[in-house]
Amino acid sequence: MSLYDDAVLVLKGCEGQEELRQAYLDHLAAHPDGLWKSCHAGHVTASALVVDPERGRVLLTLHKKLRMWLQMGGHCEPEDASLAAAALREATEESGITGLTLLPGGPVRLDRHPIPAPCHWHFDVQYAVVAPPDAVQEISDESLDLRWFGCGEVADVADESVVRLLEATRARL
Repeated sequence: MSLYDDAVLVLKGCEGQEELRQAYLDHLAAHPDGLWKSCHAGHVTASALVVDPERGRVLLTLHKKLRMWLQMGGHCEPEDASLAAAALREATEESGITGLTLLPGGPVRLDRHPIPAPCHWHFDVQYAVVAPPDAVQEISDESLDLRWFGCGEVADVADESVVRLLEATRARL
């Protein structure tokens, strides 16, 4: 199965956010290249919130370009077999943590947000991953900082999209 076919299948199976989910599907139907950074009308991205449920905390990255505390994530790559694999790859690369496991049940939520030209939109498919006990993070080239935050601290440092992702993840847990 191609990454495109996987994305359509995953999105069709997402529950909730029907209007936004349909916008993702419409985008992919109109843009067969809608998974790739080269699609200037917008492209699907995959991200993952790294959680340590035992300690009630999440790992956020201080994004180098945006200078915002965000979940791990980014662009799909040709070697990604699925959106879930892309999210897991991004989380592993950006956190430096090996042994992350995807939270069962598929994507936690969807978040479409504008980005600077030449592209116009990120259609982010957001997952959650669970860190192994005593995970040690390592800052990647894409980050200015990487830090664990208690779930109650996230609203003080991150924007509403991250807070909504955390709320949806906690509900799933």
